[in-house]
Amino acid sequence: MVRKITLWLIWAGFIAYVLLLAPPIHLSETLTLLKKILTVQWGDINPIILSLFSLIGVWILIYSCLLFIDGKMQKIAFWPFALASLGTGVIGLIPYLALREANQEFTGQKDGLLKLLDSRTTGILLAVFTLGLLAYGLLAGDWEDFIQQFQGDRFINGMSLAFCLFCLLFPTVLGDDMARRGFLSNSQLFWLIALVPLLGPLAYLCWRSPLRDTAEVTQPQSV
Repeated sequence: MVRKITLWLIWAGFIAYVLLLAPPIHLSETLTLLKKILTVQWGDINPIILSLFSLIGVWILIYSCLLFIDGKMQKIAFWPFALASLGTGVIGLIPYLALREANQEFTGQKDGLLKLLDSRTTGILLAVFTLGLLAYGLLAGDWEDFIQQFQGDRFINGMSLAFCLFCLLFPTVLGDDMARRGFLSNSQLFWLIALVPLLGPLAYLCWRSPLRDTAEVTQPQSV
């Protein structure tokens, strides 16, 4: 119950901050920026902002790799919240985290989507893409311009804080996923993954063993 209340407070607090306390919104500039990003007109966009926008998408995929499987075992499915997070980021994700119940098991069979999200190959490709984004933003970005936009633009400010919330909230779903794969008692591994922002979760996706279908579990193993 404490976890649920805390998550709802974070959700409400973030929305209140964005609406009431964040820097002013520059709607026309924000719409122009989004149009340029979505139509691949990246020439005059600060690489830090472009990378940050893309990393929000990476975070949604990271959570999807855990929560579509989790949602199969919940009373509520994850996919509506995944769709909501595509438009609102962490605001669309937190309600699922607050509504879901702790569950450390997986039964049934994986469909094509779950197999893709549960694959180590997916984790590796996502990690390589992310490393490229980080290198591009860190090495080519204009940090002075980014700080000015962070301080003066609601969209950039909110997106930056949303990235931090994605990092902060990942431990709330990591433990159950690890337990499904037999790592329930390994607290050192849990904190090693949880305390390394972004790269820890990506390393976990590259390393974790895929879940086995129930049919596979019940079949006798050959010697």
